[in-house]
Amino acid sequence: MHARAVAATITVLLGATLLSPTPARATAAHTRPEVVAHRGASAYAPENTLPAVDRAAALGIPWVENDVQRTKDGVLVVVHDDSLRRTTDVEQVFPSRTPWKVKDFTAAEIARLDAGSWFGHAYVHTRVPTLAQYMRRVERNHQKLLLEIKNPELYPGIERQTLKLLGNEGWLDRRHLDGRLIVQSFSAGSLRIVHDLKPGVTTGFLGRPEPGDLHGYAGFADLINPSHGTLSAAYVSAVHAFTGPHGRRLRVFAWTVDDATRARTVAGYGADGIITNKPDVVRDALNRP
Repeated sequence: MHARAVAATITVLLGATLLSPTPARATAAHTRPEVVAHRGASAYAPENTLPAVDRAAALGIPWVENDVQRTKDGVLVVVHDDSLRRTTDVEQVFPSRTPWKVKDFTAAEIARLDAGSWFGHAYVHTRVPTLAQYMRRVERNHQKLLLEIKNPELYPGIERQTLKLLGNEGWLDRRHLDGRLIVQSFSAGSLRIVHDLKPGVTTGFLGRPEPGDLHGYAGFADLINPSHGTLSAAYVSAVHAFTGPHGRRLRVFAWTVDDATRARTVAGYGADGIITNKPDVVRDALNRP
């Protein structure tokens, strides 16, 4: 009875040691996380628009994140929701077209919409960009892109189409693939398709798989990108223990962190990137000793 109790105590202590690495230790062995402007610098300009990309550039933030969906006539556009209602004036322009789904409108119809007035008067007449327009702005600004394939179940074949457009825009050459482009999705199936079609593309899974399942994701994903509220030093360490499809350690980009205290906490866990609506706030927090 006593021997069993001692053995149980040792097991518990070892488990606690393995599962609870300290944030300080993670920080000591880890470089400062990348700062990624969520939907552009979306606290300061309308999300997923060209002004939001430019605002991130003006703040000196190299990484921007966006969301890609597809119109009725097959054009890739940059918008987060599957409905146009929240971020455009679609209800006024097309009042009878409820529920105003992206997939039910042509690119020409979406180009008529105001995607900036909801945010502020300074952005009246801002438009929903096509992915091609967005890529050209990111390239002009010498930025890097974390591209999310949004709702792929609504758009069969969107992975191949997105890769084709990226190739046409010059983003699938070695210069871009080596550190300037990540494609992510909440859909593991969609990421597998991207990886199978273009193995050189760095991919990220949005979510928090159980540690015991990470080995499966390591076959097609280079990053595991969970919500910051689900993150811990132990989980980051578990992800870092795996090697991804390109022979590098899996990385973790956490979303969406907008305050300095939380940014420093997530950095202390050992996260490799922080996705934020306020990239200047997070950058400045990480720069402080």
